Amino acid sequence: MERPDFFELKNGNKVKLPFSNKEYTQRVNKLRSTMDKNNLDMVILTSMHNVAYYTGFIYCSFGRPYGCVITKDKISTISANIDASQPWRRSHCDNVIYTDWKKDNFLRAIVSIIGRDEPPKSIGIENDHLTLDMRDKIGSIFTFSVFSDISKDLMKLRMIKSNEEIEIIKNGARIADIGGKEIVSNIREGNTEIEVAIAGRDKMEREIAKTYPDAEYMDTWVWFQSGINTDGAHNPKTNRKLIKGDILSLNTFPMISGYYTALERTLFLDHVDEVSLKAWEANVKVHKRGLELIKPGVKCSDICHELNELFAEQGYLQFRTFGYGHSFGMLSHFYGREAGLELREDVDTVLEENMVVSMEPMIMIPEGNPGAGGYREHDILVIGKDGVENITKFPFGPEYNIIKN
Repeated sequence: MERPDFFELKNGNKVKLPFSNKEYTQRVNKLRSTMDKNNLDMVILTSMHNVAYYTGFIYCSFGRPYGCVITKDKISTISANIDASQPWRRSHCDNVIYTDWKKDNFLRAIVSIIGRDEPPKSIGIENDHLTLDMRDKIGSIFTFSVFSDISKDLMKLRMIKSNEEIEIIKNGARIADIGGKEIVSNIREGNTEIEVAIAGRDKMEREIAKTYPDAEYMDTWVWFQSGINTDGAHNPKTNRKLIKGDILSLNTFPMISGYYTALERTLFLDHVDEVSLKAWEANVKVHKRGLELIKPGVKCSDICHELNELFAEQGYLQFRTFGYGHSFGMLSHFYGREAGLELREDVDTVLEENMVVSMEPMIMIPEGNPGAGGYREHDILVIGKDGVENITKFPFGPEYNIIKN
């Protein structure tokens, strides 16, 4: 029996995707305009975030290559046979399935989409994602092609959100607040970080399913940290039991079809000591000022410089640990980053309409010092033509977040 290297399978029907057909068409058209400006005949997408952004399909790699080929008149995802027809049902385009029966059938699938008669003279690839091994393999089948990095152009296109994207981000912020409220209701002495986190995650996933009944559900998570575990913003939850006087860090991350949103808050269980309160209030002051500074026409680096001065005036700048905020959209802790839209000293991007950014100052005082722990607040802001909208509604600061449960 001769088994195929690749094939097409339309099992079932196309399903409802996160965005309209018009939205996906507009995205692809903008990419093709970028291809024209860069004289590219073809783009090979390999990252989860860009494949999902242009097609709707979020792949599960498990060590196998996945991709999307875009030419001036074709677009097709390339997926492994283990997923059967799910990638076709979840793609706003064609799909080719490659099999495991021969080595490098993924490459043969690429050739099957574009044909062999007129190989592309110039190809755009994602230098920030493509492995050296896969880069060499693709080069081996397009020996007369010139390769160019298109990752930064793709990032710039993603930085400006459509109205449909903003709608899904707003729902994400709303659901993050719901998760935060559930977490607070489970905070009590003796409960563990993992149990509190489970309660918040389950609440959010059920609300996502209620809001988007046709979606696939994956990757929503909670980091709930206490005591010394608050020192890192991305520390996983543990089985540590909460005790009175603990500093707590509430972090909810609902994921809706690959779109990331977040809520992050500093809390204390039962009471807060004077030194910790002073540190918390300093971070809240910076957070409030940061919310005021975010507006259209402002440079990211300028925001950082002013907030650094405010931290320095209060005597806490040496405890700051990372940038003051970042973009939102098709990204998560597994994939994606829009590094060109981060509130850092080395980013000079000017904020403009339909960008979405966070304000999230953090300071960390090491263990053994008065006020030890990590203090962090986090809100999401949508940049409008003349102003901004804060879509995070969960309250912050000592007035609200000393939990007496």
